[in-house]
Amino acid sequence: MVKDIEKQIQNLREQIQRHDYLYYVLSQPELSDKEYDDLMRKLKSLEDLYPQFKSEVSPTVRVSGGVLAGFKTARHRQKMLSLDNTYSFEELRDWDERVHKGLRSELVEYLAEHKIDGVSVNLTYIKAKLTVAATRGDGETGEDITQNIKTIRAIPLRLAGRDIPDLMEIRGEAYMSKSEFAALNREKEKAGEVLFANPRNATSGSLKLLDTSVVAKRKLRFFAHSLGGYKGTDIDTHLLYLEKLKAWGVCVNPHSKLCKNLDEVIDYCNSWEKKREKLDYQIDGIVIKINSLTQQKKLGFTLKSPRWAVAYKFPAQQATTVVLKINLNVGRTGVITPTAELKPVACAGVIIRHATLHNFDEIRRLNIRAGDTVLIERAGEVIPKVVKVVKHTGKGFFPIPQTCPVCHGKVIREKVEDVAYRCINSSCPAQLERGLLHFASRQAMDIQGLGESLVAQLVQLKLVRNFADIYKLKREDLFKLELFKDRKADNLLSAIKKSTAQPLSRLIYALGIRHVGEKAAYVLAQNFKTMDNLLAAKKEDFDKIYEVGPVMAQAIVDYFSAAATKKLMAEFKNAGLNLKEEVAKVKPTVFTGKAIVFTGELKEYTRSQAEGLVRKTAGIVSSGVSQNTDFVVTGENPGSKYDKAKKLGIKIINEKEFKELIK
Repeated sequence: MVKDIEKQIQNLREQIQRHDYLYYVLSQPELSDKEYDDLMRKLKSLEDLYPQFKSEVSPTVRVSGGVLAGFKTARHRQKMLSLDNTYSFEELRDWDERVHKGLRSELVEYLAEHKIDGVSVNLTYIKAKLTVAATRGDGETGEDITQNIKTIRAIPLRLAGRDIPDLMEIRGEAYMSKSEFAALNREKEKAGEVLFANPRNATSGSLKLLDTSVVAKRKLRFFAHSLGGYKGTDIDTHLLYLEKLKAWGVCVNPHSKLCKNLDEVIDYCNSWEKKREKLDYQIDGIVIKINSLTQQKKLGFTLKSPRWAVAYKFPAQQATTVVLKINLNVGRTGVITPTAELKPVACAGVIIRHATLHNFDEIRRLNIRAGDTVLIERAGEVIPKVVKVVKHTGKGFFPIPQTCPVCHGKVIREKVEDVAYRCINSSCPAQLERGLLHFASRQAMDIQGLGESLVAQLVQLKLVRNFADIYKLKREDLFKLELFKDRKADNLLSAIKKSTAQPLSRLIYALGIRHVGEKAAYVLAQNFKTMDNLLAAKKEDFDKIYEVGPVMAQAIVDYFSAAATKKLMAEFKNAGLNLKEEVAKVKPTVFTGKAIVFTGELKEYTRSQAEGLVRKTAGIVSSGVSQNTDFVVTGENPGSKYDKAKKLGIKIINEKEFKELIK
């Protein structure tokens, strides 16, 4: 009897997997939605009655729901690079020339594919089973969104078929169809909620949700387009890879085309620019890849992009509308940015309500004011830009603010050549909100749960007036906020407590000091070792540090000499924050005390790993080649730094030599 039930459950799973394949991969459904739902209900009912037969690759996990505690990080086995963009056929021909030059005039075939306007996702399959799904992130590490990705029926939980590799990273785009997007916004409008700006925005927002049952209702889809890490039978061409994916049950775009030359690619681009509105998903261009994987390897990569692939972006789409008013937004560092609020207008498939004006010099150049009729352009930007004023309503310029629009504090322009106007009130609520978000970000103090909505409430209720106030929050404070219950409050307080152990380098970065990024924060922490030393340092102490230039040095001195900073550090100390840095243990090598520059793609190390090894020897990692550089380490396809090093007579070593010397 039990054996029969197990067989019945397995049979239902196989039926559902087959119908998913027919619907999403072949676009040849054999069942109505009701018949499919009946199969799913029957399977779920049996699994509930016989929990011993439940499986993490069962189709029912897509709809079972559950609230996630948060997103962990996931490291990609092979780096996820972004593509270079081209905006004209002339630029595309220039790229084609570079390809032929790099391949020494070999015959080249291209595969042209739709550039889906979605969210990049990396799927890791081990022994045919989906183990991890992650966002692109910084290219090396993304957010683990596996449970949300499992709600997408177009993504198989287990691959089926022959010759499935032992390990494979499948890259692709998660997206929302235009019809589902329209339906979702109709629901949000009825509920009086803020509408999503476009399908990509809706997809991104959905994948960040912690309730998987809500994600499942969004009916996201997926197209695979690229290969990452791989261990299996060799694949010769990109087209063969896509065909294999389809055979294994993975959804690929049906409109990809093999092109014998660039003229065929251009014909394909022209064709789809005219037809794209007929698609039920958004595309903003065409991706062109060399079909031969051998040729792809020959060309390799730059630091940011593959040389064997490029994106052709469709020409910008424009529309005319009226400026209702000009809003002033205050950023984390006090910079005031003007934005045009527009009479809603359709452009590039979305409704546009705002456009960036960049800065006050741009306002003067455009001579723009409220009431003007303007031409806006959207060419892939999240916020479109104003191209020109078509019709003016009057004379005069939009006034440059003399006081901050939020706190009414003093506004300055630090240098004549600086386009930025800045509020210098460090207690400005707008700066505090954005500063708190940066302070809590993953690369800084990593306080999970301290998001935009929560920060706005904390500042509005004056529960947090500076960074140190985060560490004074109590459960009863959090219960004053919207949607806060016991578990959510405890999780946030736990994350806040955990952040007190972060090293000094993370705290320095979290403070948001102008010109001080992650790398500079690490260098400062390694040099000064404690916050007390940093507070007592003078400008000449910073001038001695190779990576710290005069502008950064002055910004650091200004920040740490301020009375408000000294008070803040005292509060951090009382709150129990770690104000020290564990200094890297130095293993002396030929790199100790030397300035090192990396160029090209390394095989055995990621760039951050190689730089970390140099720092452990008290070496200095630099981004640019100069007379002060001691070594240039080259990987595959080195760039202009290699040429400059040769010209200056600087010692150049390859990755193998670096590996030996670092020991």
